[in-house]
Amino acid sequence: MTATIIDGKAFAADVRARVAEKVAALAGHGQPGLAVVLVGEDPASEVYVKSKGKMTVEVGMKSVEHKLPTDTSEADLLKLIDDLNNDDTIHGILVQLPLPGHLNEDLVINSIDPAKDVDGFHISNVGLLGTGQKSMVPCTPLGCLMMLRDHHGSLSGLDAVVIGRSNIVGKPMAQLLLKDSCTVTIAHSRTKNIAEVVKRADIVVAAVGRAEMVTGDWIKPGATVIDVGINRIDAPEKGEGKTRLVGDCHFDSCAEVAGAITPVPGGVGPMTIACLLANTLTAFCRSKGLPEPEGLTA
Repeated sequence: MTATIIDGKAFAADVRARVAEKVAALAGHGQPGLAVVLVGEDPASEVYVKSKGKMTVEVGMKSVEHKLPTDTSEADLLKLIDDLNNDDTIHGILVQLPLPGHLNEDLVINSIDPAKDVDGFHISNVGLLGTGQKSMVPCTPLGCLMMLRDHHGSLSGLDAVVIGRSNIVGKPMAQLLLKDSCTVTIAHSRTKNIAEVVKRADIVVAAVGRAEMVTGDWIKPGATVIDVGINRIDAPEKGEGKTRLVGDCHFDSCAEVAGAITPVPGGVGPMTIACLLANTLTAFCRSKGLPEPEGLTA
């Protein structure tokens, strides 16, 4: 069996197009605004923030970037967030992680207005999601859910295994799958007989951060594999000192068994920014008392 490749780039482009269409249709109610806060000079974060800003403008939203020096005090950062919380032209606030070590990430994230927390990391949104209430949903799990719904239609009754228990992906992913009536298992580093646990799953979401850990003999024939991992490994075949990106799944062996699989790169990654834009639109609609954008929420 050769798996269907779930094209995250194409799917994300479609999500952005739907967001842009909805933003244009709601022009009479104002313009959604997204503020991104970057503290320090991490090169990868700077590239990511630039990409977010570009795509925000492309879908017709207001983009605001605040780039702060590495030694920014906690008080100054919290004051900026408070100002953004009270800015009616800003509907989504994202603080780029990781933060410099002298800043308390939990304190900073939980200072964001939960209604503007488009990353879905605020403790209130975590609690709302966990109890099945309306919340802002973390972008990467939301993107995974959208692709799974698109591929399967209904997820009701399917057996799902999430590998990884992080607050950013693993735990919220499990909550979203439960909400869609899957039977959900969270596997992790202490799980006994993990290969056997994974092999019973109709849906496997790998988000553990270990390069090519999941191999084809872990996968149930016909299962859908969503690979969230992004790992850089040596690629001597490309030349001395060269590297390449791989997921948490060994793509070739898993693709021989799975019914569908996301590649790395080009799978889940592009969906994260697309869902950030979708979340900003959702936050805007909620702030205006408008219907939420169909097909772009959990």
